Amino acid sequence: MENFFSDRVVWVTGASSGIGEALVYAFVRGGSRVIASSNNPAELARVAEKCTTMAGSVTAVAFDLADTSGIEKTVAGVIEKEGKIDILLNIGGVSQRALIRETPLSLDRRIMEVNYFGTVSLTKAVLPYMISNGGGQIAATSSISGRFGFPLRSAYSASKHALHGFFETLLLEHRRDNIRVSVIIPGRVRTSISVHALTASGTEHGKMDEGQAGGITAEKAAEQIIRGLKRHRREILVGSKELLMLWIRKYIPALFFRIAGRMNPM
Repeated sequence: MENFFSDRVVWVTGASSGIGEALVYAFVRGGSRVIASSNNPAELARVAEKCTTMAGSVTAVAFDLADTSGIEKTVAGVIEKEGKIDILLNIGGVSQRALIRETPLSLDRRIMEVNYFGTVSLTKAVLPYMISNGGGQIAATSSISGRFGFPLRSAYSASKHALHGFFETLLLEHRRDNIRVSVIIPGRVRTSISVHALTASGTEHGKMDEGQAGGITAEKAAEQIIRGLKRHRREILVGSKELLMLWIRKYIPALFFRIAGRMNPM
C-alpha cells in the first residue's frame, strides 16, 4: 500500500476471518494502527498475534454487532486510547440460506440487527469524532445481493439493500464535513460466510457453497477494496465475472430474471 495509509487509525469489523482478516493484515503491513473487531475474542487474538512482526499495530476490541447497547462506550474507549479514527470499515455481517416461506420473522430481525442496525449503530457512534477531527472515511459492506434479490437470501438481501440507502444518504449529508463514504459490493469471495450463514432454524448452514468456493481469495478482495478506498469510490465492486450480473440486472432485467431463476443458490 506504499505509505498511503501509514499511521492512520483504521477500524475493521468482521476482522477475525475472511475479508476483514485480510484487510487487517494489509493495513498493518502498510503501517496503520488497526482496531480489529468481531464477536470472537480467541480468533481476534490469533489475528493480532500474526501481526506482531508487521509495520503497524493491532488492538483487538471484541463486541457483537447484534448487541448495540454498548457500542457508544466501546467507541469512546477506542477514542480514548487512539485519539482518533481515520477509517471505519464495516465488514462484519451474517448471511442466510432459507426460503421466505420457511423463515420466521425472528430470523429476519436477527439478520437485520447484525447487518443493518449493528453497522449503522457503530457508524453513528464514530461519525461525530470523525467530524470533529476534520473528516474521515467510512465503508460498509453490501453484496451483489444488496443490488438485487436472490433465492434463499431474502433477509440478507433486504439488510444489504437498506445499507445502500443509509450510506448514500450519509455521503450526501456529510460530504462538506470531509466524510468520504463507500459501499463495498462483493460477489463471490472464498470465505466462510456461507458456512456461517443462518438457516430457517437459526442454525448455521455448515458448508461452503460451490459458487463461494470458486470465488476470488479474501486477499484479492482486500486488494480490490483498498484500491477503491484510495480512489474514494462511492461503490467498490469486488469479485470476478459474477459481477456481470449487476449490469445485466440494470440494463437487461428480463435476462437477469431468467438467469437468476435457473442458478443454483447454494
